[in-house]
Amino acid sequence: MSSDLERMLKGYGLLLAKLYYGMPDYPHVLNVFTWQEYDVAPDYPRLFKFVEFWQKEIDGPLHSISFDFRTELSCGKLRNIKGEFIIGNK
Repeated sequence: MSSDLERMLKGYGLLLAKLYYGMPDYPHVLNVFTWQEYDVAPDYPRLFKFVEFWQKEIDGPLHSISFDFRTELSCGKLRNIKGEFIIGNK
């Protein structure tokens, strides 16, 4: 299994999707399922595979999907360390 950094260097980004679906017993009630996975833009093959799975296996019909996709590392996640100070007894 590759690390998060290795995936991002290969072009993957973190996808956060919110799937809004109807409750089978209460058709006028929408519920939200949040799903997070690494995927590749602009085709999003893992997202579409998950949506296909949902449509085949889950009883709640999909109403809509919203998602956010991030490819960049945020500030503070990756740092260059030039030195190390050890404080205390050895």
